[in-house]
Amino acid sequence: MPNLSIASQQKRAIHVPEPLSITAAVPAGINGPAPSGLTRAVALLLLVCLFLAHCTKPAFHASDISNADYARDFTLNDTGGVRRTLADYRGKVVVVFFGYTHCPDVCPTTMARLARARKLLGTDADRVQVLFVTLDPDRDTPQLLSRYVPAFDPSFVGLTGSKQQIEAAAREFKVFFAKVDGPTPDSYTLDHSSGCFVFDPRGHVRLFVRDSTEPDQIAADLKRLLAG
Repeated sequence: MPNLSIASQQKRAIHVPEPLSITAAVPAGINGPAPSGLTRAVALLLLVCLFLAHCTKPAFHASDISNADYARDFTLNDTGGVRRTLADYRGKVVVVFFGYTHCPDVCPTTMARLARARKLLGTDADRVQVLFVTLDPDRDTPQLLSRYVPAFDPSFVGLTGSKQQIEAAAREFKVFFAKVDGPTPDSYTLDHSSGCFVFDPRGHVRLFVRDSTEPDQIAADLKRLLAG
């Protein structure tokens, strides 16, 4: 029997596995064998990701406060003296804004943006209700509110009440306001929180809209809530 070198014996003793075929990861019918379990799992994961990406709704422009434990309801009066709560507007998307008629900037600007957003809704506009809650019941009489609020849009409703009712509503919505004295007793202003609260048709608070939000963005968010 011929003598083999040590190197030759080691070569014969070591089992060298066959190289992994590149075609093993190619699905059946495309120049290769059937896919492995790992390949099928990866393909399924990709399909799930594509499905979720297609079905996931885009984020709101406004802040989503759907799980908030505040801004649940109010008890106020409209300019005709009728008692109003959120339940009166069930079935509509409701936008609640706290302000006062003597406000020099934020209030009229916000109301104008809401009016523009409502116009952008087209035929869906009748399914949206904007409510203006005064923080200044002493000067904002029902008569004044009945002229001021509909001037932005005839469908807008002004709400008022006693000082106690206004304060209770402000606390429930976490709205801050404070009187700032002016040169005369009747020329005071109010520092107050800005922004709007939006409720879905079931009466659940969903969004907080900052005063810098553009009308087209507001309209897009309202449409999404109307669509459910």
